[in-house]
Amino acid sequence: MKARDLALQGALAAVALVAAYLVWQRAPTGAPGDVTVVELPSRALDRVRFEDEARFVELFRDAQDRDLLWVRLGFKPAKPIQPEATAMASDGGTPPGDGGTAAPVAPPPPRELRANEVALKLFPRFAPLRATRSLGVLDAKKLEEVGLTTSQRKLTMTLGGKVESFTLASTTGGWGTPYLRRESDGQVFLLGPALLPDLENASSRLVDRRMHLFDLGDFDAVVISSGGSSRSFTATGKAPNPVALAPEESPDKPDEFTRNWHDRVWRLVPLDLLGRDEQPVGGEPTESFRVEYKRGGKALGQLTVARGPEGFFARTEHTSGWVRLPAGVDPLASEVARVTTPVSSASGP
Repeated sequence: MKARDLALQGALAAVALVAAYLVWQRAPTGAPGDVTVVELPSRALDRVRFEDEARFVELFRDAQDRDLLWVRLGFKPAKPIQPEATAMASDGGTPPGDGGTAAPVAPPPPRELRANEVALKLFPRFAPLRATRSLGVLDAKKLEEVGLTTSQRKLTMTLGGKVESFTLASTTGGWGTPYLRRESDGQVFLLGPALLPDLENASSRLVDRRMHLFDLGDFDAVVISSGGSSRSFTATGKAPNPVALAPEESPDKPDEFTRNWHDRVWRLVPLDLLGRDEQPVGGEPTESFRVEYKRGGKALGQLTVARGPEGFFARTEHTSGWVRLPAGVDPLASEVARVTTPVSSASGP
């Protein structure tokens, strides 16, 4: 009888130990850890969109090449303006007679730009989407405390044709704590601090601003054209050392003037990037000069510099469209005639 009691107590103790182990192994809701918010592989992710009350940014795959990412930057329509305040400020306090609202100004079309290496690394981190903590479904008071009641900040993900939407906590004076609420079931999660700031600052952090994918000296020939004239040069050397340019007809006589001119052209940095298929104000700019790069007789890339009503623009084999250039391009456009004109041999009587 005593042996039977001991066996029973031992069995109960074993069951209790197993149960305790299972409870200990299970991460409780609200505990720190790696919580899955969206369980889908990164290859299923098509688009990530972040928006606030004024603007939006989207990271999305190219329709023809899913390994190529684009960044779409845009502004949301402004809210209708109540005219009383503006009218009273402008006419001494007399509001308009009809008491209506002023029509909001339509936002400019969004810009589509190439995504950079930072964006390529950020995009797959959204699928599967993971959080550091699950808070469950919160009551109205708790939602207000964490900034989810009236927030206009949204995160939308398109995965395999299915849309998953979240509300992001509002912020005051910075990003603060990145809470998000899953709209499909009301579950609230705490994201890690490093996932969202790149989307917030997408124009400076996620856009590829490079003019070329090759470096100075990766080419062995340069063709410079302007106004119907064209001249070819051989290129020798590699950065960080100077890259010499010599006329194709005199490869043993480097042209110092052309080298200096080309160095200034190579260092041109975009002031503003226009989107894919976007035209500068005033329409297609007029080409001023073009520089073509070759290696082993094959085209490597090109730079076209053009003049528009609002200054100079450029585009290359890599840019998504035209880019606005800073001031100071006029001398380059003026000196290109000298670069493309062969030096005549001096002849005497």
